Amino acid sequence: MADNYDDYSREELLRELRLRDRRPHFGLVWERKEIEHEKAVNDDFVALDVDLALSCGEAPYRNLIIEGDNFDALRYLRMTHAGKIKCIYIDPPYNTGNRDFIYNDRFVDKEDAYRHSKWLEFMYRRLQLARDLLAEDGVIFVSIDDNEVFNLGLLMNQVFGENNFVATNIWQKRYSASNDHKSIAPMHEYVFVYQASGAWKRNLLPRGEEKEKQYRLKDDKGIFRPDNYTCNKSADERPNLYYSIIQPNTGEEIWPKTTAAWRYSKERHEKNVSDDLIYWGKEGLGKVPAFKRYRHLLKNGDGVIPNTWWTFDEVGHTDSAKKELLDILAEHATAFSTPKPTQLIERILRIATKPNDIILDFFAGSGTTAHAVIKLNAEDGGNRRFILVSSTEATDSEPEKNLCRDVCAERVRRVMQGYTNKKGEAVAGMGGSFAYLRTRRIPAETLFSHIQHEAIWTALQLIHADSLSPFVVNTLIQQAVLENSTVLYVPKINAELLQRLCVLMANAASLLIYTWQPGLLRQHFDDDRLSFLPIPQFLVDRFGAGSKA
Repeated sequence: MADNYDDYSREELLRELRLRDRRPHFGLVWERKEIEHEKAVNDDFVALDVDLALSCGEAPYRNLIIEGDNFDALRYLRMTHAGKIKCIYIDPPYNTGNRDFIYNDRFVDKEDAYRHSKWLEFMYRRLQLARDLLAEDGVIFVSIDDNEVFNLGLLMNQVFGENNFVATNIWQKRYSASNDHKSIAPMHEYVFVYQASGAWKRNLLPRGEEKEKQYRLKDDKGIFRPDNYTCNKSADERPNLYYSIIQPNTGEEIWPKTTAAWRYSKERHEKNVSDDLIYWGKEGLGKVPAFKRYRHLLKNGDGVIPNTWWTFDEVGHTDSAKKELLDILAEHATAFSTPKPTQLIERILRIATKPNDIILDFFAGSGTTAHAVIKLNAEDGGNRRFILVSSTEATDSEPEKNLCRDVCAERVRRVMQGYTNKKGEAVAGMGGSFAYLRTRRIPAETLFSHIQHEAIWTALQLIHADSLSPFVVNTLIQQAVLENSTVLYVPKINAELLQRLCVLMANAASLLIYTWQPGLLRQHFDDDRLSFLPIPQFLVDRFGAGSKA
């Protein structure tokens, strides 16, 4: 819809011109003014409420599952985890028009004229917040298919910077093409990779059984595999690589084929001979030489460099993902139709994380990311932590639907605690715990009267600690002991509290005290080891006035 500039005042026209001049001359533009405002975008303060009944295991909880709109959850996490997240993986709605993308409580269909603009606005808001959460050496992986792949690529460039593009991975999601497809059957999806900065370093992937099997031979210098001694160049193309080699055990003169010259120059071949790097077969009587490729001399040690082609036999496919979810969660598996295979997320975590990193998935779906984190921790003894965010996906037609509670959290709970699979077999749990939380908006004008002590203590722990414990009712002091200090929350001040603080001071190197009355406490204590911060003003300032992305 074009603007009628005849109705604009001089000031309005000048404003539009200035906005136009500030816009990039190359990049992604969508109809932000024409589409309906996204109701999820708001300026309210966000609190998290812990639901112990839906949490898993015993406190302190190291992992979080958050139920709510991810715009709210991301603004909250910006307050508590800005710059702390090492790896983000998301599998957002693909905007296929087939009831997969909800905008303002309604599914966006293929006939919506602003379908792509609504999706871009929705994603832009959340990706901007996600960028603020990444550590300097962090990275984000985003799954997508053909419906929005080109728009997403431009959007990622805009948010994270073209210079921070790392790769576009191709995931072979199917093992066979659809027989009834009317055009060209899709067999793959994409996984975009963007780093927060040049400080990000990828890991090597394990070599895997197939590559290990290649190293089946051994001599006095170690384990090796026979490698091709010829190249793909002909004698005419590489005449210097076309020469005869003497078989040392038979004296036979060996020539390469004219279509495939030797891989090494004559001088390099002579050095290979002197270094005993040529293999002539088990009995030493072979007619074709091979190069001894020793495992301990590999440039990348025991790992391999990741590449952009991810086959289904390496990272799973859509059918295996559905079967995996059905095996764990048969009664709710159909509530989520597009899970990703755990192997796929494991591949991402192997490339991007170390044992103590925090992983975030704010389109958590069926909880595959948490499952992959748990599996990888069990494999390498790591302490990776996950934060999942999932909405209920309730609509007018399904008001009671709660995907976060019934699918995401329940799957993770069973993986941790054990379950009975579809065959009736008992599957042992892999351990772990998580806190189940819900987002709650508090309008700024009511924050001082409506924020609760429990929500304050949750926020303070998530800011300062690496685990979460419930608020202890009828206790004067909420306390979290950290490596170099102790964090306290003091809901109210009385004579008994002052005595307790004196006792704590005697044994503490430093105390960080959050209180509604910092001035009053300063009157009683004059000690450099004590810091007093105002509540809730500290959280308001940290949450930030610019909540909108």
